[in-house]
Amino acid sequence: MHRHLAAGELARRWWPVAAWAAFSCAVGAWARPLLGWQVFGCGLLLAALAGGLRLARVARWAQNTEAPLPVSIGPWDDALAPVYRKLRKNALEANHMQQQLDQLMLAAQALPDGAIALNDAMQLIWSNRTACEHLGLDPERDKNASIFHILRSPDFAAYARQESWPTPLLLHHQSGGHDKALQVQMAPYGVGQFLVVTRDVTQVEKLETTRKDFVANVSHELRTPLTVLSGFLETLREMPEGAISDEQEAHYLQLMYEQARRMEAIVSDLLTLSTLESSPAAEGTPVRVALLVHNALQQAKALSNGEHVFVEKVDDGLGLRGTETELASAISNLLTNAVRYTPKGGTITASWYATEDGRACYSVQDTGIGIAQEDIPRLTERFYRVDRGRSRGTGGTGLGLAITKHVAMRHQAEFSIRSRHGEGSLFSLHFPAARVLRRLPETAA
Repeated sequence: MHRHLAAGELARRWWPVAAWAAFSCAVGAWARPLLGWQVFGCGLLLAALAGGLRLARVARWAQNTEAPLPVSIGPWDDALAPVYRKLRKNALEANHMQQQLDQLMLAAQALPDGAIALNDAMQLIWSNRTACEHLGLDPERDKNASIFHILRSPDFAAYARQESWPTPLLLHHQSGGHDKALQVQMAPYGVGQFLVVTRDVTQVEKLETTRKDFVANVSHELRTPLTVLSGFLETLREMPEGAISDEQEAHYLQLMYEQARRMEAIVSDLLTLSTLESSPAAEGTPVRVALLVHNALQQAKALSNGEHVFVEKVDDGLGLRGTETELASAISNLLTNAVRYTPKGGTITASWYATEDGRACYSVQDTGIGIAQEDIPRLTERFYRVDRGRSRGTGGTGLGLAITKHVAMRHQAEFSIRSRHGEGSLFSLHFPAARVLRRLPETAA
């Protein structure tokens, strides 16, 4: 079959030459032989010129094989058509593979973890955006730079020079003026290539530190009243009957009772804080906030025992959609703090009003001892106290402002603290307009 096709192809290509030779012989027989040879030679010359032109067109196409094949190139058509089809197929496949590669690179760039590719000399080949943020890399500037010049850490150098990396390395690195805790993991891939994966665990580290501090603070806060209780109990147990007067015994019992109440208050606040942190956003029940403020003021006046001046600025018709018990806790905490940290004769102002932008604000202003600026950002931390001795002396648990902060978050409110040391403080809760009720229903709490 193939022989028949080859013979047919040969006949198709050479029949013009054979026809021209026959024509030249006829001319030579009719005129003279020399004229026949001249005609045959001219024909061959014209055929050579035509072939040269076709070859030139093929040569130009060979410089840009992505262009379509030139038309009318004679025998080159059959020779180059399969080549052209193969080139087009390869180009389509290469384009498809490039698109897939681009998609993979985009996916690698979008990874939440940093990725760095290294060659066998531990030089940077490629890095994604997250790695650049973690380590302060510039992909162009740092290309081919040694990873040991980028991560200048003895711990990392020792880690990277291991033969295998079964566990990640926790590395503290400074980038962009910020200290970051990075978890670094290396792995080999390909031939003589390595992948470095970085993960920012700064927040996890902070949470772990907070957890440890919280446990330590709880232990410390409970240890003091427990020590007092156990000490008095041991004294009373070992003391002979009648060794102390009834007045002394009553005094001891009163001190024990106060310490037990202190522990009860700490546990109660811890349970409240835990409930606030684990619950969803506050519900939208109408709450008569003015009534909560009035009740909190009565409690604050009882705690003050007439030692402070109270000013009340409350809009009785203004309410909120929220959770009554949580709002009552936040309102009471701010007033109680003001009483505890305002010297005798000071003024405490409780305000509940609508703002010009449609929001509602509850604020407590005092003329107390004030707070240093460096302490203000930490006031809402659990058990944080500016003056620990004074806080315990006034009966505080160190959790009131932390509870108030979480109540604000659950009601989408903004909790702000303004204070100047020695000149008093202003604590404010700004509630969003979406929760404000200008006219309370009759059934509101």
